[in-house]
Amino acid sequence: MPDEMTLEQLSRYTGEPEERLREWRSRGVIGTDGDRLTPRDLDRVRLVQLGLRHGISLETMVEANRSQRLIDRYVEMLPEPSERTYSLAEAAETAGLDLDVARAMWKNAGLASQQGEELRDEDIEAFRAFKTYSDAGFPLEALAEGTRVFADSLSRVAEMESKLFHFYVHERLKAQGLSGDELIRVTDAAGEMSRPLLEPTLLWFHRKAWEKAIREDLVMHMAEEAGLLQASELPGQLQRAVVFIDLASFTPMTEAMGDVQAAHVLDRFSTIVRESTNAWDGRLVKQIGDAFMLVFPDAPSAVACCLEIKSRVAREPQFPALRAGIHWGSLLYRDGDYVGSNVNIASRLANDAERHQILVTPEVRREARDLPDVEFVRLGKRNLKGLTSSFELFE
Repeated sequence: MPDEMTLEQLSRYTGEPEERLREWRSRGVIGTDGDRLTPRDLDRVRLVQLGLRHGISLETMVEANRSQRLIDRYVEMLPEPSERTYSLAEAAETAGLDLDVARAMWKNAGLASQQGEELRDEDIEAFRAFKTYSDAGFPLEALAEGTRVFADSLSRVAEMESKLFHFYVHERLKAQGLSGDELIRVTDAAGEMSRPLLEPTLLWFHRKAWEKAIREDLVMHMAEEAGLLQASELPGQLQRAVVFIDLASFTPMTEAMGDVQAAHVLDRFSTIVRESTNAWDGRLVKQIGDAFMLVFPDAPSAVACCLEIKSRVAREPQFPALRAGIHWGSLLYRDGDYVGSNVNIASRLANDAERHQILVTPEVRREARDLPDVEFVRLGKRNLKGLTSSFELFE
C-alpha cells in the first residue's frame, strides 16, 4: 500500500462516499498527517464507522479526539501498516497455500468482515503456518476447527485485556479525580507499561496449558493401548464424564440481593469450581452465568469433584444451594467444546436436580462404584425434559 492515499482510494477501501470523507477530514478525524491521507486513515475511518453504528454521533467523536486524542491514541496503538497489501489470492499464492483453504481460514477467523480482502505481510506469515500444518497432515476440517477455536478464544482474551484496562485503570484514575491532560498522561503511561507484557503473558499461559493438555493426551493414548478406553470411531470422539453444575435459585437471589452482591457470590463460586476442577484433573469447558460445564477423563474424578464443590459451597455464608448432573459416555470434541446426546443428558440431569442434589446415571454409578465413602442412592426411573427415554437415576 502506498504511503499516501487519495480520497477516491480511501472511499473505495472503506465504502464511505467521498463527500462524507471530506466532511470527516474537515472535522479533523481523518487526514491529520499534514495534508496527506495515509493508510492510518483506513483505521480512523473504521473506528468512526464503528462509533456511528453504535449510536455515537460524529460531533461526540470529534470532541473526544479534540479533548482526549482518543482516535489519535487508538491509531498509535496499532502496528505499523504493511508496506503493501495483498488480495486473498495473492497472499495464498505467495504462501503456497491452496486458495480454498486460505479462504476458509480467513472466513473462519472472522477476518473477512473485519479486514475485507486487504491482507498484510503478517497475514501471509499466518498462511505459511497453515501451509505447514496442511503439509503435516491436518485436513481442511481440522484447520477450520482450529482456526475457529483460536479466533474465538483470543478474541475473548483481547476483549478481557481492553476491558480490564478500561474498568480498573482508566475509570479508577477518573474516580481519583484525574482529568484532562493529566488523565491522558497517566493512562498512556500505564498502557505503555502493560502493552509490551501482553504477548509474553499469553505465551506463558499457553505453555502451561499445553503441558497439561499433552500430559492428558499421552495418558489417553496409554489407556487406549491398555484397552481401558474404546477406540474412537470418529475424529474427536472421546469417552468422558460430563458435569453440569450451578447454584439453585441464583436468579431470585440476584433480584433480592442486587447485581453487585450476586457478582461477589458468583466470583467466589467460580473460584471454588475452578480450583476443585483443576485438583481433580477436569477441564472447565464453559461458564454461562452461574452454570458451569465440566469434563473429566473418568467418572470417579467427576463425582469426587462435585462432592468437594458441594462441601465447600455449604460452608460459604449467604450461598444458594448447589445442584449438579453427571453422566459418563461418548462425546464429540468440536471447536473446543463437547457435543452429543450424552452432553444433553448431563445438562438435563442438572436442570432436574433439587437443591443440594447431585444426580448421576447408572453409567456413572458403575464407573465410580469403588469410590471410598460414597454411597449411591437409587431414585428410580424419571423422564427428563426434552428427552424421549426415561432414565434410571441415582444421587
